[in-house]
Amino acid sequence: MIGIKSIASYIPAGRIDNIAQAASFDRDEAFVQAKIGTATLSVKDASEDTSDLCAAAVRNLLAKNPELRLEDVQALIVVTQNGDGEGLPHTSAIAQHKIGLPTSVACFDVSLGCSGYVYGLYAIKGFMEAAGLKNGILVTCDPYSKIMDRSDRMTTLLFGDAATATWIGEDPLWELGPARFGTDGSGADHLIVRDGCFHMNGRQVFNFASLKIIPHMQEVLEEAGLSLDSVDAYCLHQGSGAIVDAIAKRLGENGDRVVKDMCGAGNTVSSTIPLLMERYAFEGSAWQNLVMSGFGVGLSWGSAVLFRRG
Repeated sequence: MIGIKSIASYIPAGRIDNIAQAASFDRDEAFVQAKIGTATLSVKDASEDTSDLCAAAVRNLLAKNPELRLEDVQALIVVTQNGDGEGLPHTSAIAQHKIGLPTSVACFDVSLGCSGYVYGLYAIKGFMEAAGLKNGILVTCDPYSKIMDRSDRMTTLLFGDAATATWIGEDPLWELGPARFGTDGSGADHLIVRDGCFHMNGRQVFNFASLKIIPHMQEVLEEAGLSLDSVDAYCLHQGSGAIVDAIAKRLGENGDRVVKDMCGAGNTVSSTIPLLMERYAFEGSAWQNLVMSGFGVGLSWGSAVLFRRG
C-alpha cells in the first residue's frame, strides 16, 4: 500500500499587509478577519519563479525526512496553472533539475487549481501503482501574484503564494480512501485569466462552494462507510474565511471539526489543504480519519476520505 508519508512546505518570506490593502478599498480590519480570514498574504520575491518555490518545498521535505534520498525519488508531479515562463517546458522538469533529482525520475504537471491536491494525490497514486514505483513527490505551487491585478478588490485581498511537497510511498501514515470528483465547465468564467490577469466572480464561487461541497462529501463518506458525525476533521480548501465558515455552519454540530487556518498566507490555491495537513495531521494529532475537499477553478471539485495507519 502506498499513501502519504510526510508533508513539507515553503512559504515565501515576503508579506502583504492585508489590513492596509483593505483600507485602500474602504474595508476595515473587522471585514478582513471575518470575510477574508488573514491579516497577511505571502508573496514570492520577484526573483523567484514557480519552480524555485517547488524546489524549496522539496528540499524542506528531504530535510525533514533524511531517510528519503534524492536517488530514491521516482516520480515528481507538480500541480500548477502558473508555471515557469510560458508553460513550456513543464515546470516539473525545471524543478527536477533545480532539486538535483536523477534523470530517471518521471515528471509531469497537472493543470488544476483549488481542487488540484485531491486530484493530484490520486493521480500520483495510480501512476505509481501502475508503474511499480515506491517513492514519489506531489508538489503544489500556484503563485497567483504572477497574475494578480492589485487594483481588483475581489482578488487582491485573498490570494497568497506557497508551495508544498507530499511524500507518497510505502508504509504510509495516511492511507488514501474513497474519493469522488466533479467538473462543471459552464462555470469556467467565474474564475478565469483574461489578458494576463485573474478575474473572479466571488458571489458565484461562494454559492457553488457553500451548496455543492457538503452533499459531495456525504457521497464519499457513504462509500467509506462513515457519516458526517464520525469524521475527526474536515480539511477544506481555504478559499476564504467566509467560505469555510459557510460550509462549517451547514455542517451544524459537526462544524467545529472544520479546520480553519489560512496560515498567514491567504488562499494559496492547491496548497491550502496540504498546509493544513502539515500543521495538524501529523505529530501530536489524534485524528484517525479526515475528509478533504478542494473546489474552485473549472469549476472543479474533489473530495476524499483518508485513514490514519501510522
